[in-house]
Amino acid sequence: MTGTKAPGRLVVVSNRVALPKQTATGGLASAMRAAMRERGGLWFGWSGKIGSDTGRLRRVRDDTVEYVTLDLSRTDHDQFYAGFANRALWPLLHYRPDLVDYRREQLEGYLRVNALFADHLVQMLEPDDVIWVHDYHLIPLAARLRARGVKNRIGFFLHTPLPAAALLIGLPRHQALFETLSAYDLVGLHTARDLRALEDYFLHEIGGAMRPGGRLRGPDGRSFRAAVFPISIDTAQVAQSAREATRLDEIAQLETSLQGRALIIGVDRLDYSKGLPERFRAYDHLLEHRPDLHRRISFLQIAPPSRGSVPEYRQIRRELERLAGHINGKYAAPDWVPIRYVNQSFPHSLLTGYYRTARVALITPLRDGMNLVAKEYVACQDPKNPGVLVLSRFAGAAAELRDALLVNPADPAELADALGRALTMPLRERRQRWRAMMDVLEKQDIDAWSKAFLERLTS
Repeated sequence: MTGTKAPGRLVVVSNRVALPKQTATGGLASAMRAAMRERGGLWFGWSGKIGSDTGRLRRVRDDTVEYVTLDLSRTDHDQFYAGFANRALWPLLHYRPDLVDYRREQLEGYLRVNALFADHLVQMLEPDDVIWVHDYHLIPLAARLRARGVKNRIGFFLHTPLPAAALLIGLPRHQALFETLSAYDLVGLHTARDLRALEDYFLHEIGGAMRPGGRLRGPDGRSFRAAVFPISIDTAQVAQSAREATRLDEIAQLETSLQGRALIIGVDRLDYSKGLPERFRAYDHLLEHRPDLHRRISFLQIAPPSRGSVPEYRQIRRELERLAGHINGKYAAPDWVPIRYVNQSFPHSLLTGYYRTARVALITPLRDGMNLVAKEYVACQDPKNPGVLVLSRFAGAAAELRDALLVNPADPAELADALGRALTMPLRERRQRWRAMMDVLEKQDIDAWSKAFLERLTS
């Protein structure tokens, strides 16, 4: 395919597929659906089901888009998804080598499922299709497709951070994984830091080279491009949802329960990368050193559980329950609960109302690829009376949202100071900071992200 040729179908491949009848509010789902409807497309991935009939494909068509999914066997699921992807790759990519649980049979299962995806996908491809593979579950997929003779343009986007090369090489048989990125035509990453890590790995760890035009060459001689494409949100839609949410009974009930107190909100999947214990300790520090804020603020932390079968996740849930109980026991009054810790998920339409109600958003992951909650919080604000975003320097969003209060989440005193500043920030400064961040989000929304990537891939 050349830059002047009419584009073919867009073929999206991801671990999970957002089917047309499912309520999918994530940025990836909306972006992929919009891009595929524009040019016709196919979305292929795991059905989310475990069964014995792993050779049968499930097909659903919605206008010009076809959704194709397959089941995984119990062994494939346990080795590929629950095993290598989430117990080895996830902690490694989030700078936690101490939590990496590497097992050779799980790596083999991961590679086997990528080969299974390739076997099915190659039978559905047309010569002019443009293939876009997503995330850490499917890093070697392009190499498997190339081995089967696929010559189509293939792009890859990593939704997690990419740590320094010195960490990547600590993974046994790392070449079997990361070296295969050279099979793609374009690799997209969230930040310049991630791009430097990829270049350093290829140039200094596995014998690659930099070619003219900024292309990287792998040890196998194949060259590819890598570039920064920070993912975003559907800014206009999120802002509209927040405005509409102000009419919901649940929002009125929340405001009544606050009794005029300023709301601090955190919304994170229950995960050790999100910095939740550190956040709770910083809130404790704030209450200890700022007694003037007692009974004037309320912290709502929403943390839906995930991966409950993994010991580290069960451990962090117990720790958060202990910390929340400690804070409430230490500071609560008969008419005031300092922290509301909720282990359940809420509809996106309701969350946008929560964001708009909150005076401060506390988004402080230890590491995060992007963190779209930070962007959604900004988009949800009332322009006349916006809240303040307190954001970790180690979230990808910090590279764009520079008018947030940026903090090191590992320092409870620094985080507490920023929280105190956010709660007392004058309206004029809040408006200036919000407007600067909203300008970024209105220009760089999810549609601009997907178009920028696909234009680069097909040029």
